[in-house]
Amino acid sequence: MFPFSLTTVSDTREALNAGSHGGRYIAGGTTLVDLMRETVERPDTLVDISGLPLREVTVTERGGLRIGALVTMSEAAAHPKVRTTYPVVSQSLELSASAQLRNMATIGGNIMQRTRCTYFRDVTAACNKRDPGSGCAAMEGFNRSHAILGTSDSCVATHPSDVAVAFAALEARVHLVGLGAERTVPFADFLLKPGNTPNREQALRKGELITAVEIPAHPRPLKSGYLKVRDRQSYEFALTSAAVALHIRGGVIREAKVAAGGVGTVPWHLPAVEEALIGERPSDRLWAEASTHAADDARPLQHNRFKGELLKRTVERQLRIVGESR
Repeated sequence: MFPFSLTTVSDTREALNAGSHGGRYIAGGTTLVDLMRETVERPDTLVDISGLPLREVTVTERGGLRIGALVTMSEAAAHPKVRTTYPVVSQSLELSASAQLRNMATIGGNIMQRTRCTYFRDVTAACNKRDPGSGCAAMEGFNRSHAILGTSDSCVATHPSDVAVAFAALEARVHLVGLGAERTVPFADFLLKPGNTPNREQALRKGELITAVEIPAHPRPLKSGYLKVRDRQSYEFALTSAAVALHIRGGVIREAKVAAGGVGTVPWHLPAVEEALIGERPSDRLWAEASTHAADDARPLQHNRFKGELLKRTVERQLRIVGESR
């Protein structure tokens, strides 16, 4: 680990001043500290924001939910409004990491976490995300866990967050504050696909701070859930996952929200699956037919070709679980 200085702040203005001068924000530290130990990240200054008043879950005027950036994963998962209104969020959080990490890691930090690609974390390997222009060792290396959707010639690393998949499905918004102003960014635009600049991962301006993630109100009743497929049952990242939310009224699907994880360079929204569901009556045939669109535009690599079929099966299974729940 390289030397660094630590600044503790007590209010947002103080944090923004420090961040605008190059300081890196830290709260739970469950990702950043690991990367610093591995010398992947080498910040000169850390800005401890854990004391800021961003720890509430509130219901918005229109009936959505606003989750403060410093709410821990375990707090968000256990919150009654999250559990009853958007089970897909609580389930995705409970299927993430370990209980100890969930008690420390924050919602803001979770969606900011960087890839678990082994080549990114190996400072001796070529990685455009870590060292722009150096190449991508995963292209010709062992790429079983890598992305098949949203990839580029520069990067094929997956985004590791589970709750980000739920946020993508629910069309959440990220609230940001900077020295100049506050702004809100649709979740679909907050996390960036690699393109030719895989080192730029979020649509953040210099010094900006995440204050909350807001889930908009959705029609009731809304059934939702999260399914994660992985090599082992605990403390493992997804090979594939599916976040599904369905509004069924009068025996017909009126609204559908579906996103996938473990397969994309960002949480992957599946509009073709949604379109196949809307206006239809739930049935085994519908789940099977809609899920065939889950891997549209996939670009598999040498070792992860299985992910396309696994993704279709994951989406089909979760559509059935959510669509047939009582």
